[in-house]
Amino acid sequence: MTDARPAVVVLDYGSGNTHSAVRALERAGADVTLTADPAAVAAADGLVVPGVGAFAAVMEQLLAVGGDRMIDRRLAGGRPVLGICVGLQVLFTAGTEHGTRTAGLDQWPGEVVPLEAEIVPHMGWSAVRPPADTVLFRGVEDERFYFVHSYGVGVDPAEILAEAGDTPLVPPRVTWAEHGRPFVAAVENGPLSATQFHPEKSGDAGARLLRNWVDSLTA
Repeated sequence: MTDARPAVVVLDYGSGNTHSAVRALERAGADVTLTADPAAVAAADGLVVPGVGAFAAVMEQLLAVGGDRMIDRRLAGGRPVLGICVGLQVLFTAGTEHGTRTAGLDQWPGEVVPLEAEIVPHMGWSAVRPPADTVLFRGVEDERFYFVHSYGVGVDPAEILAEAGDTPLVPPRVTWAEHGRPFVAAVENGPLSATQFHPEKSGDAGARLLRNWVDSLTA
């Protein structure tokens, strides 16, 4: 039995918001390193992929440091990865902004498109609807989380996979929120999880969610 804190790498690829994520993860019980070093990424108990700004810019920055290969290698070995905000969006097939479609990492089927709502961006606190078997939202199923985004995914990746006859051993479990229309607020899929909201800006509820993820690294 060990009391060692899990080692977590926050991927440092040029996206903003990294330092607040580092501090929040440290408070959640992890030893955190901010780096894009492939060896450190491979060795860590958990990898966090933050992301703010435009889908295309985040993809360009990720590819420039080999982030796509690092994420693929971790997932191939069943090693946990957590995406945040645009870090969730780039895990889908593609994103369309201002009429331009950019390929994503295609870990999940579905496209990131403009939110259909009277007020955009969606900025503020919103309730979420997690699945009954959630791990991330244990203890905070009825809480609100902080969102800042103008784009989202409005389709269920699990349904797309089922319709295509592609039935993975661990189908994606989707948490939903609503702004104009329902959109994907989080996905849990074996070692790969992601949130559209910012847990590091979501007060006690976000802190509990990050603790749930950190605790799962050594479960």
